[in-house]
Amino acid sequence: MSVPLIELDHVGVAFNAQLHVGAPKFWALEDVNLSLPRGARLGVVGRNGAGKSTLLRTLAGILAPDRGRIRRGNVSCQLLSLALGFVPYLSGRDNAILSGLMLGLRRRQIQSRLPAILEFSELGDFFEQPVSSYSTGMFTRLGFSVAMQVEPDVLLIDEVLAVGDTEFQKKSGAALRERIHNGTTVVFVSHADAQVHAICDQALWIEHGRSVMQGPVDTVLAAYHAAAPVAEAAQ
Repeated sequence: MSVPLIELDHVGVAFNAQLHVGAPKFWALEDVNLSLPRGARLGVVGRNGAGKSTLLRTLAGILAPDRGRIRRGNVSCQLLSLALGFVPYLSGRDNAILSGLMLGLRRRQIQSRLPAILEFSELGDFFEQPVSSYSTGMFTRLGFSVAMQVEPDVLLIDEVLAVGDTEFQKKSGAALRERIHNGTTVVFVSHADAQVHAICDQALWIEHGRSVMQGPVDTVLAAYHAAAPVAEAAQ
């Protein structure tokens, strides 16, 4: 049996509920166990506030656990975050370079990929204009086009399978699906069962910051939805 790329053992992540010293902590993750094999496509499901986004940031190394352990091999993780580090007064070209550097690319790498970013984003002459002049759709198209230049061992996706207008949604969705199915290990957070079924071969259900079940997609989704009325009644 192959060694998992990443394992979480009773991981908890806490934030201070208030700014003053001694304030009580809010546990965004309380007790999460996770095993992520190489090549896995893991869907993460749970209700709003369950801790799904916090889990992705912990896997990415952005947040450190306050308790429990994370064991990881020598792997790179990318949280697919659109418009990372964009500066409003800089051009699309300059922001693409800056964002690429923040995603871990070398300057020479990102500069060589600028033509591909321009072509995929379909920004035309706006590529040389400040991003403060962009519409929301143009902004997200540039961010997505830059993010697609990075090829990590583990891709972490938080509800961003489709961005921009309808045509670009098809294009971006196809690009992501190609990346997902080429052997990249994926952790995908979504509220859409259809997307989880289409992309993932395993699922993890978390509730109130705790992992409830990890296993085949159909099994986990069935248990998750069966428990929904109970969870809602308890709120």
